[in-house]
Amino acid sequence: MALATAASTAAAAAAISIHPFLSRPACVLRFGRRLPPLLLLRASSTSSSDFNITFAEPARSKASPASTSAEPLVPWIARGADGKPSLHTSPPPDVLQAVAAAEAEAKRAKRNSSRSQRGASGDAPVASIKVEERKAARSAPPKFSKAARRFYNENIREHEQQRLAKVLAAAGVASRRTSEELIFQGKVTVNGSVCTTPQTKVDISKDSIYVNGNRIAKKLPPKLYFAVNKPKGYICSSGEERSVISLLDDYMKGWNKIQPGTPKPRLFTVGRLDVATTGLIVVTNDGEFAQKVAHPSSNITKEYVVTIDGAVHKKHLIAISEGTKIDGVKVVPDSVEPLDAQPDTKRTRLKIVVHEGRNHEVRELVQNAGLKVYALKRVRIGRFRLPSDLGIGKMVELKEADIKALEGDQRASPKARDSANPKARDSASLDVK
Repeated sequence: MALATAASTAAAAAAISIHPFLSRPACVLRFGRRLPPLLLLRASSTSSSDFNITFAEPARSKASPASTSAEPLVPWIARGADGKPSLHTSPPPDVLQAVAAAEAEAKRAKRNSSRSQRGASGDAPVASIKVEERKAARSAPPKFSKAARRFYNENIREHEQQRLAKVLAAAGVASRRTSEELIFQGKVTVNGSVCTTPQTKVDISKDSIYVNGNRIAKKLPPKLYFAVNKPKGYICSSGEERSVISLLDDYMKGWNKIQPGTPKPRLFTVGRLDVATTGLIVVTNDGEFAQKVAHPSSNITKEYVVTIDGAVHKKHLIAISEGTKIDGVKVVPDSVEPLDAQPDTKRTRLKIVVHEGRNHEVRELVQNAGLKVYALKRVRIGRFRLPSDLGIGKMVELKEADIKALEGDQRASPKARDSANPKARDSASLDVK
């Protein structure tokens, strides 16, 4: 009996001494070691009392209903197949797919960044970046402003290498064809060597170019554009006494004051008007512009006013509108219309619009209809009309808007030409006696 009492007293003392360890599953000692849970089983098989003292709480079973009830319930509201919202306990399938796709994309991006840092496979990411940059460049605004591009074209682009014959023509030496002949004859030297190839690329600002012993200036003259009201009796060829170019002599006399240090430009006419035709003629030193406006392939319309010597009837207008052959090529005007008679004359005037601009085209159309031309005047090229206040033999320098107007008007559509054709019009619209 005394032995049992002593054992119970010892057990109580042990429980009191280790009370601080009961609140934690394991204790960390000062030296960093963890103290495993202590379990005191039966002290003696002969003892009347069973002791089951543990220092760790028993782990709860996963299937315990308490653990499942502790998890919060997240409601999901999604529309079903019938379109009505309903409450669900799990996320909708599209949400799960989106989350999975986002996680996969994040993993892929992380993998690519790590590979690029290691340099293992840097070509594929660089290629994809270049493709993205090209796609962004297509939709991006222009890199330079309109003013910057104009400055480049006027000040930098002209200093790029060009063909030798073109440079000589732009410098005012001669026409491009004559410049090619000078090059073939060996009269042109480039940097001290004779050049016989017109296609040789040169830079006038850097290369030293001589023609017949005369050095070409390092700076090209600016592009000039003039509208001239051509008088009767003047020709369009250069170098003649009664040439259209001679009408600008007064302007060229003051060139050194207007453009000091710049060579005089070689001016020429855009297209031609015969000696008896008057009206609008354009003078310039821009060969590309002249080629675009004058060539028949540009389909830029030209309007003429024809004064007829004699009576004009409906059959004459129909004959003009049907066209004629010039040098074996069939030419048809875009429109033929009678104009109101002027008070100072009883002669009939016709407005004829053409786009090809072949040699003597308007005169041939009128004469083929059995009529006689008393006077012929050109009043419009493209959308630019001869100024009414520009006197005969006078000129005016064109502005940028005028230059665009010269290039702007294209040939009318076939439907529009048919509507303007006198053959398709009502007889009342051709009220000509």
